[in-house]
Amino acid sequence: MKRTMRTTRIALVTATLAGILWGLPQDLLALAQPLDSGATAQAVSPQAGGAAARLNKKEFRDVKVSENQGIATLTGTVDLYAYKAEADKRVRKANGVTQVHNLIEVAGPAIPDQVLWAKLSDKLAYDRVFYGNAFNAITVSVQNGAVTLGGHALSYFSRDSALALVNYYPGVKNVADEIQVDPVSTFDNRIRMQLFRSIYGYPTLNRYAIDPAKPIRISVQNGHVELYGMVDSQADKDVAFLRANGVPGVFEVKNYLQVADPPEKKQK
Repeated sequence: MKRTMRTTRIALVTATLAGILWGLPQDLLALAQPLDSGATAQAVSPQAGGAAARLNKKEFRDVKVSENQGIATLTGTVDLYAYKAEADKRVRKANGVTQVHNLIEVAGPAIPDQVLWAKLSDKLAYDRVFYGNAFNAITVSVQNGAVTLGGHALSYFSRDSALALVNYYPGVKNVADEIQVDPVSTFDNRIRMQLFRSIYGYPTLNRYAIDPAKPIRISVQNGHVELYGMVDSQADKDVAFLRANGVPGVFEVKNYLQVADPPEKKQK
């Protein structure tokens, strides 16, 4: 009787183990197999594997990798520029890769440069509205789908947010970062707030604070002030310049404000 019960327990344990092993992924089962004598164990995780193993996401389904003496060459297509940049970063972390030639093409829609510029400018204008948007003066230029971001950003957070917005926008084929981040300074921060009050507190200029995407943009670098944006008249441009010059601690003011075309000129 005891022998029968022991045999039954052994059978149950064997069946349970068999069920567990049957549910395990095949690559884990392969690790459990003994190595042949003289064979060398090969890593199978993406962290320790080759460049191709790092591109095992659906975003890179049309990307091919070839390796030669530490140089990884990436070819194929992706839908967004952000995926091209991410593929580059992933492959650089692969064991044995010392250099990457990124020949990936960004497929996606073909958008005329002027249309793409207008859409990106609008998106960037409203980016980080509640995080000092008036102190960002980021410029956009587009040529054959390649976007260059320039101008000034209040912080690295503002710069990175602008880059991420453009990197993930359909139709962007390439991105060049030429944004200058304004220096961190309590002195400059004090000047920024005084400039904000002096300019936007003036009766003829406070309407520019109504639309957060169309402010008079203020950039400060070690007491040097630059004004950007679009105003309705030359008088507004001149007043903004005078108000900025009157703030204590300001060394100089460069007035890059542009005057919008009058309505009658736009209709022509």
